[in-house]
Amino acid sequence: MSHFRLSRPRPVALLLAGATACARVALAAVTTATSAAPPPLRTPFPDRIRLGFVETVIADSLDSPVSMATAPDGRVFVCEQGGRLRVVRNDALLARPFVTLPVGVGEEEGLLGVAFDPGFESNHRVYVCYTAATPTRHNRIARLTASGDTARAGSEVAIFELDDNTDHVHVGGALRFGRDGKLYAGTGENGVGELSQSLRSTHGKLLRIEPDGRIPSDNPFYGTASGRHRAIWARGLRNAFAFDIEPGTGRIFIDDVGGDAFEEVNEGQAGANYGWPMAEGPSESPRIRAPIHSYGHDAGCAITGGAFYAPPSRARAAFPPEWRGRYFYEEYCRNEIRWIDPAAPARYTVFGTTLVPGPVDLRVGPDGCLYYLARGNSSPVGGEGTSRGLVVRVSYRGGPPGRDGQR
Repeated sequence: MSHFRLSRPRPVALLLAGATACARVALAAVTTATSAAPPPLRTPFPDRIRLGFVETVIADSLDSPVSMATAPDGRVFVCEQGGRLRVVRNDALLARPFVTLPVGVGEEEGLLGVAFDPGFESNHRVYVCYTAATPTRHNRIARLTASGDTARAGSEVAIFELDDNTDHVHVGGALRFGRDGKLYAGTGENGVGELSQSLRSTHGKLLRIEPDGRIPSDNPFYGTASGRHRAIWARGLRNAFAFDIEPGTGRIFIDDVGGDAFEEVNEGQAGANYGWPMAEGPSESPRIRAPIHSYGHDAGCAITGGAFYAPPSRARAAFPPEWRGRYFYEEYCRNEIRWIDPAAPARYTVFGTTLVPGPVDLRVGPDGCLYYLARGNSSPVGGEGTSRGLVVRVSYRGGPPGRDGQR
């Protein structure tokens, strides 16, 4: 299985008619049950994910969720693929979306990413990445202004238009603000590997723009690329589905969904080339920047969400000090949350498994808790269970940190 696909939930009969048999068989070999009955909700689960930690479901029944972001005030904003940006406030999913965007949905396309402006508490700006269906099918980065729990009417401003999509897969869409105040966006190569290397394409890249959509003149390819392609900050990625930026250092780790052999965590560097499609996984080629961490498909099939554990210094529910600085990531088909030590990143440790299958995003909240988003199944194209996505808060309640499960 070379990649997973996200799609709007459809009736099971229609889903099975449209999905390829080979995709279903390949995924079944590496996943746990994808349609098992969900656990009782709203009940804390102590010590289930890991000794000393408690899981609390703070939102359920999310429809094909893809990504999320935590606001400075503790709210969680969740992207549903069909275009609704949902709000979780005080452990409750609000009925009214923050906004519903006119997205083009197809396989992995839709509402893909969300980020809060560093000055959100004063300017109330929220950024989204979604697939626009008109005038041509492409990903768009837009800015909205919050008015309480909803977007101010008419506040959407499109700040950056990416190149047209060539397919419905490998579309990326993650957004993060860097320590430098710039907005970074991950993209996929849309199923055409050569686009990852091209400085004439936004596909297969990590992009860097100003909050208003202008392109910084200190971008590494500003003088060699032209137009929107001057936004390219790093290239050679297959599908930069998720990435995170460590607040204190500005260090960037990119989770790149692999092809036939390896899943990767790459360290962000201006001008870097991560090698796709010429190379995948460990490499000694001087032409590319090899991943700092990778694993083969005997240990999973798709890397998804990632987050540095770097809570605010006064977070009321922070994990013990030894967890600070570690990098968490999710393995989609194993339903696992793992962590690596950035100082020795070759090996991973399993933190625990998610309550329901299909983990897709991770965030560290202002309270110091770890939040994960799971779709409800690990099918490559949605289907039964995809409309029971969860946001789960993982809090520390005491106990030994442990180092079990290192690989």
